Amino acid sequence: MIKAYMANAQGAPFQRAEYDPGPLGAEEVEIHVAFCGLCHSDLSIWKNEWGMSTYPLVPGHEVVGTIAATGEAVRHLSPGQKVGLGWFSGSCLTCPDCMSGDHNLCAEVDQTIIGRHGGFADRVRTKAEWAIPLPENLDFAKAGPLFCGGITVFNPLVINQVKPTDRVGVVGIGGLGHLALQFARAWGCEVTAFSSSPDKEAEARKLGAHRFVASRDPEEIKKVANSLDLILVTINTPLDWEPFLNALRAKGKLHFVGALPELSSPFFPLLSGQKSMGASPLGSPATTARMLEFCARHNIAPVVEEMKMSQINEAFERLEKGEPRYRIVLKNDFEE
Repeated sequence: MIKAYMANAQGAPFQRAEYDPGPLGAEEVEIHVAFCGLCHSDLSIWKNEWGMSTYPLVPGHEVVGTIAATGEAVRHLSPGQKVGLGWFSGSCLTCPDCMSGDHNLCAEVDQTIIGRHGGFADRVRTKAEWAIPLPENLDFAKAGPLFCGGITVFNPLVINQVKPTDRVGVVGIGGLGHLALQFARAWGCEVTAFSSSPDKEAEARKLGAHRFVASRDPEEIKKVANSLDLILVTINTPLDWEPFLNALRAKGKLHFVGALPELSSPFFPLLSGQKSMGASPLGSPATTARMLEFCARHNIAPVVEEMKMSQINEAFERLEKGEPRYRIVLKNDFEE
């Protein structure tokens, strides 16, 4: 039996419960959870904001732990090995996307907390390809948010072929944005932080920003017109995107990773400057492994607050109020 914190209805309090996961599949592994980060997507799924939640629900998709058991077909992972698990937990491995290395684009991809139980538990299961080994010199207690927030903002640097000589903007200095600043700076880029919170300027610069711009002031954004090669939007709040398009150089890209409810944009700034708008989900297993190596090499880690998993209701309440800076990580305390 797996012990977990479970919500029995939309927005209902989490209660300690147990469930039987059944036999371990041949291509699956079971992870003993050490820590699991709390992401805004967990909050959205708990409240069924995206209309895809099923109950009872065990959220949690920023897992780090050790391999507890392996299916009979798994050869590359061993019990006791440190691994992490993010939003995706399975892919078909045979479609053109999977065969091209883009497992995250698989039409049949499994999602860790959609229609199955996630990581706010003592153990969690996944297809073996999505259990990513951790470099030894990563901080185990802080690594969980890298498997959602981290890979979400690292993947655009890869797929947009960002160069060290590029100028990169990051809109929103929160759970995603504070990692994006670190990645872009370590990548070698000149980094501009856009935020609606002036009190975040000092911290944004500490995290890697060379410049700070008030994102809700069009006159401030005009000062960086025609200067950026990529602007990464990490927020989930619609803005007037024309000033940001004007901040891009010719052939620049406005790339979205925050879960916006809708997107509208003027057309002519795109046409006249041969600019583009795009978006991406998390990355493939291979890109996630590259991200972890990059973090270990450059000493990149999320800024986290650690709480016990038994404090899950308090943690969700704090997240809903926007209090954490920048990620809450819940420690498994089922045996305490």
